[in-house]
Amino acid sequence: MIPPEAPENIPGNTPPAVSVCLEVLKNRSDFLAAARARRQATQSMVVQARNRHDEEAHVGVGFTCSKKVGNAVARNRAKRRLREAARTILSENGQPGWDYVLIGRAEITATRPFDLLQQDLRDALHRLHAKP
Repeated sequence: MIPPEAPENIPGNTPPAVSVCLEVLKNRSDFLAAARARRQATQSMVVQARNRHDEEAHVGVGFTCSKKVGNAVARNRAKRRLREAARTILSENGQPGWDYVLIGRAEITATRPFDLLQQDLRDALHRLHAKP
């Protein structure tokens, strides 16, 4: 059975803007390029950022957690929290044409209160984009 189409005139029925501007990094070369660029460590994560210097207006974002974070369950929990923080913060504070890689930290990323996790990401972005 095919589900009925949702009416387009209902408020809140539009796709989130974050899906339009964020693009998930999937290639190893993108992660390596970000690793060679700027980085900013916070209490709950490390943020690597690079300017692509191209005309594409999207914000690239990647997530990684090493085995130092814990077993597969702990790594996946940390990455889920990083994804949600990126979805809310990078849509507002990320700069188009930049790639960001968020790296989880052992035991802290999965347990830090979510509002502090978001604030850590905001602070890291502010420091990364500050004029030297």
